[in-house]
Amino acid sequence: MDFQGIKDLIANKFGPDAILRVETTGIEPALVIRTALIAEVCQELRNNPLTYFDMLACLSGVDNGVEGNLFCVVYNLLSIPNKQRLTLKVEVQNDRSAEDLPVVPTVSDVWKTADWHERETFDLLGIYFEGHQDLRRILLPDDWQGFPLRKDYKAQEYYHGIKVD
Repeated sequence: MDFQGIKDLIANKFGPDAILRVETTGIEPALVIRTALIAEVCQELRNNPLTYFDMLACLSGVDNGVEGNLFCVVYNLLSIPNKQRLTLKVEVQNDRSAEDLPVVPTVSDVWKTADWHERETFDLLGIYFEGHQDLRRILLPDDWQGFPLRKDYKAQEYYHGIKVD
């Protein structure tokens, strides 16, 4: 199934407003999916024999800048038997406060590898994956302050008496 066919399949199954837009400026086109539907869309793309995206190759978080307060999660999917790739994205507006993290539904129930990808994205960008079974820091210590890959991150001067450079 080609890109247009996948786009039509999603629109027919989840409604025309499930896809917010198509991005064609990158290396490959991407479908920007309504955030609340991402887990269901991924489940369909994995289970449907016409698409069978059996592998989540990468899940990445993106901070699109302090001015817009927009966070993005990018999903790179592979269908090994169909020799096909697909990029999905979701976007979340957020005010950047520590008490109100951007929230995206987990896809760790669809692909087990999402467990670690989502934990890394949570750890470094502070994107909260709702429904994740064990969402905690994976790279940084549990008591680390802030999210180092955010564009507004200010490194703490000391951590347990050790100077942070």
